[in-house]
Amino acid sequence: MAKRVLVLGFFSGRHSGMYRFVTEDLIDHLTAIGWQVTGASAYRNRPLRLIDMMLTSWRARPAYDVAVIDVFSGLAFRQAEANVWQLQRLKKPFVLTLHGGNLPEFSKKHPERVRRLLAAAAAVTAPSGYLRGALHHLRADIMLVPNPLDLSLYHYRQRGQFRPRLLYLRALHAVYNPMLAVRVVAHLRSSFPDIQLAMVGPDKGDGTLQAVQAEINRLGVGEQVKIIGGVPKSTVPSWHDQADIFINPTNVDNTPISLMEAMASGLCVVSTNVGGIPDLVADGQEALLVPPDDVEAMAAAVTRVLTEPGLGQRLTTAAAAHAAQLDWETVIQQWDQLLTSVTASSPN
Repeated sequence: MAKRVLVLGFFSGRHSGMYRFVTEDLIDHLTAIGWQVTGASAYRNRPLRLIDMMLTSWRARPAYDVAVIDVFSGLAFRQAEANVWQLQRLKKPFVLTLHGGNLPEFSKKHPERVRRLLAAAAAVTAPSGYLRGALHHLRADIMLVPNPLDLSLYHYRQRGQFRPRLLYLRALHAVYNPMLAVRVVAHLRSSFPDIQLAMVGPDKGDGTLQAVQAEINRLGVGEQVKIIGGVPKSTVPSWHDQADIFINPTNVDNTPISLMEAMASGLCVVSTNVGGIPDLVADGQEALLVPPDDVEAMAAAVTRVLTEPGLGQRLTTAAAAHAAQLDWETVIQQWDQLLTSVTASSPN
């Protein structure tokens, strides 16, 4: 049986070499195991992206037997609804793959829209137990297919003595609360005068970059905090190697790849305990988790890593072992089996 699939998502890093969504890597790994993949779209403009998806779905209809559709909340949910509407009329089976820490809240506001969308799919996947559990009442058979890593891209380095070298590696957007990271540095500066924070991630254009820079100036931590901006994906391991602690101050999250990458590289993770993060890492076992937007709690967790003998080594060893279970080599087999099963079950 031919293996032919259409993948519909936002391929933000496909041409830029910057951060990539999981679906972009899925295309590469499906291709590597013999699937013929058609994909859309790399357009940043949302209306153009949707048009490209719809045209691709129509024009390529003889070239695929099953589709994979990314599902996010907010305006992006309409995109998934439009894709589903078209694929139903083309009589093509499809798999929905859920993303984003805001999707549970969105489903509370729009339960019937979400229920309809999920019910239409041959299968639905979620990358975390958190997301699967939050939408279980809308569809009971959501499959857990974790966000994977290509472990060959990351170098695990066991730190001996942990230094106050912090890394923030997320987009500069209000939802990720980068302001908290800056305030943590200001809080710790008197105890650790050599503390440094590198803020690596693209500006998402919501004013957060400017607000963070203003806060750096207000707190007088310009010597300690450096805004790097977006970097090519290939350089991420070098940023990992320069740091010892990965700080994740987000207010909303699911299963962030950036956190998993840090685990695979031997950084000690200090994160808020929001969304799917407690499902991804256990507090006190693989990371230190604190309440959201709590400067003192996050600063205290960083202090523990820097001062408590053996804590950082214990956390990072367990975290790296957990990350090893999320390698693409394992996860791509789940996708292969799922898509093969959906294709075989389709009456067309």
